[in-house]
Amino acid sequence: MPADFRVSITNAPGKTAYPIASFTWLLIPQKIADPNKKKIIIDFLHWMMTDGQNMTEALSYARLPKEVQAQEMKAISKIQ
Repeated sequence: MPADFRVSITNAPGKTAYPIASFTWLLIPQKIADPNKKKIIIDFLHWMMTDGQNMTEALSYARLPKEVQAQEMKAISKIQ
């Protein structure tokens, strides 16, 4: 996956792959002036990438691959 996360997973190869799939996108500003708001957003994003991944399968979603989680955590760390 490129560093800017621009990728398509539509028509993925494989016998059991879904033909139409998509991501959920969040647009988060790189700079958040309000320290309380910044903490809440960063804490939520960390939860999504860690403990929140344990809820995906029960909701019929796929877990993010570890490589994608690491890339997301790197992007989260850039929020100022």
